[in-house]
Amino acid sequence: MLELDPQSTVPTRYWHLLPDGRVQCDLCPRFCRLNDGQRGFCFVRARSGDGVVLTTYGRSSGFCVDPIEKKPLNHFLPGTSVLSFGTAGCNLGCSFCQNWDISKSREVDTLASAATPDAIARAAERLGCRSVAFTYNDPVIFMEYAIDVARACRERGLKTVAVTAGYITDAPRRDFFRHIDAANVDLKAFTERFYSKNCAGHLQPVMDTLVYLKRETDVWVEITDLIIPGENDRADELDAMSRWIAENLGLDTPLHLTAYHPDFRMRDPPPTTADDLRAARAVAIGAGLRYVYTGNVHDSAAGSTYCAGCGERVIGRDWYELQAWNLDDAGHCRRCATPCAGVFDGPPGDWGRRRLPVRISDFAP
Repeated sequence: MLELDPQSTVPTRYWHLLPDGRVQCDLCPRFCRLNDGQRGFCFVRARSGDGVVLTTYGRSSGFCVDPIEKKPLNHFLPGTSVLSFGTAGCNLGCSFCQNWDISKSREVDTLASAATPDAIARAAERLGCRSVAFTYNDPVIFMEYAIDVARACRERGLKTVAVTAGYITDAPRRDFFRHIDAANVDLKAFTERFYSKNCAGHLQPVMDTLVYLKRETDVWVEITDLIIPGENDRADELDAMSRWIAENLGLDTPLHLTAYHPDFRMRDPPPTTADDLRAARAVAIGAGLRYVYTGNVHDSAAGSTYCAGCGERVIGRDWYELQAWNLDDAGHCRRCATPCAGVFDGPPGDWGRRRLPVRISDFAP
């Protein structure tokens, strides 16, 4: 029997009744078909009566102020702070999930923090954040909550960021991302075999999301690829992925190649080394991409941004700390005036690498 908290349960739009009496959720390509009282694969959407409801509205697994570079976003308001939060559940089943304690949670106790959209926006404003990030688990599964938070943020002049796997169908994709200012999309590999074997999903919907974002929206997009030795690190696959990004999304699309560590249900591959990431980065740069970064390892050279015109280091980084800044307020190289792709608004922020846990109840009305 499905027990619902009326304070955190809201109706959703993307579903339809099937001839056999079940209800199909149409939010993502999983198309869960539910009898009354059943939860979808994502855990947070469930059938109640003749419809699908979101069961975690206004509930979070926690709030924290982070550097924007941690999302990771290197070309969106660099150096500024972002108020980050997530809920629980996920609509992919990645065996290597690095946030599995949140994204795979089936415990209501995970959602210990209650917060209205207005309280979140108010907290971000008072804490001096330039943006709010939906992260830790995929925001598409709690899109009704995320959209209301985004609306509250825009009323205060704040930006919103989605850290997502992009696993969503067309109509909700358009509905969700029209409220979003920047996104980091997790492109987990570039083969259907990998998505099917390791994610219980498919590659094409993620590619569709990326193409939609780049061609039909003003959302600033960066991509993350977690490099797993022996699984998605072959040079030919990385080359194909990089060339697809270059041809379909543009040479200026930032790509973050990050290090895997054994976790959740995938513990056999060894951790990714800095040398592994440097080799992958060389492949991506060879395919023409202008902004390729390594992550989860200490490599200030591969974490910095270089001018596409003259090669000057225009943003120096050491982990999440800005070490050099050679751009004018409009984001142009000070040496040759070549624009650096991204969203820049005056001087860089000075948040640094700090991480500040937040008790959101302190900001309730």
